[in-house]
Amino acid sequence: MGTQVTKGLEGVVATSTRLSDVQGVAGELIYCGYNIHELAGKVSFEEVVQLLHHGHLPNEGELAELKRELASQRELPKGLIDLIKVLPKNCPPMHAIRTGISALGCFDPEADDDSMDGQRRKAMRLIAQIPIITAYFHLARQGKPLPRPREDLGEAANFLYLMNGGQVPDKEVARTLDLCYVLHADHGMNASTFSARVTIATLSDMYSAITSAIGTLKGPLHGGANEGVIKMLQEIGSPEKVDAWVDEALSQHKKIMGIGHRIYKTLDPRAPHLKEMAVRLSDKIGESKWIQISEKIADIMLQKKNLHANVDFYSATVYYSLGIPTDLFTPIFAIARTAGWTAHVLEQLSDNRLIRPQSEYVGARDKKVVPIGQRKRPVDVDV
Repeated sequence: MGTQVTKGLEGVVATSTRLSDVQGVAGELIYCGYNIHELAGKVSFEEVVQLLHHGHLPNEGELAELKRELASQRELPKGLIDLIKVLPKNCPPMHAIRTGISALGCFDPEADDDSMDGQRRKAMRLIAQIPIITAYFHLARQGKPLPRPREDLGEAANFLYLMNGGQVPDKEVARTLDLCYVLHADHGMNASTFSARVTIATLSDMYSAITSAIGTLKGPLHGGANEGVIKMLQEIGSPEKVDAWVDEALSQHKKIMGIGHRIYKTLDPRAPHLKEMAVRLSDKIGESKWIQISEKIADIMLQKKNLHANVDFYSATVYYSLGIPTDLFTPIFAIARTAGWTAHVLEQLSDNRLIRPQSEYVGARDKKVVPIGQRKRPVDVDV
């Protein structure tokens, strides 16, 4: 009898964590004891960074110190800026960010400092610098100058400031992006977090672990799904075409992007917050068709398939309404999730054991080597 195999490791518990909990049946997301509904709209992204990295929300002094530390780490090494400038202008941003984070390790003299203090400093640098890498690549591919980061702006506001070429964003817009960061900061043992923990469990370095996570996030079945949502909405074009489009997609067994979730069996608890933002932004800019299309798709999929909208479904409309280019949707996900990734890396290191699952071999056995002159061309076997 063969070994029990759980494809995709579904239901397998790989580790214990104090960082976040995803309750799929109940539709709950918890960060360090706080339900996401308790945090959303009440705390900033920087407060969530403190929560994930230290297990408690900061007081005023701790928050001010954390903001100073993140702001002071925003300057990129000149060599990395030069690299960003020479990347192909048609390079997908997630490729550029993955390359930039990997290269960042080459410029950090502490890259191989394995002390916990050194690891924590690298974590803060990564949280501070991935938004700069993202914004700078976006500007560089347009041939625009790269303004210096502002130390007096929060993480979300500074990113928008750079993205807009040095224009301070509207406070409501900055608050909206900040809330998106809060909702995306961590999410249990998702694929990219798992890959970061697998990498650091070998006692590799922080930059390698986050590079692994970014490479995992870029897949369309993970962080890349939100780009697929807006492309789907654009393909449909108007609310009147939703029914026919969905019927055809279902008849062809196509995946409806942003609908359903591997863990949640009910509504993704982040989705209502993003939906509310999407409605508000649509009203503000006077462009309601995207949210109308979204709501109609969500209703149909709930009625026909009992599948709920997930975080990607409404975040796409939010980002689009903020004027963010479609190919930067997943990079924004990465910016926010770096808070969780680095916290998981530190947690893994605090009680490390190499992550090394086994596999069940299902191939042939007892084959004999035939002399090369007697071998016939075999039928190729997929591997």
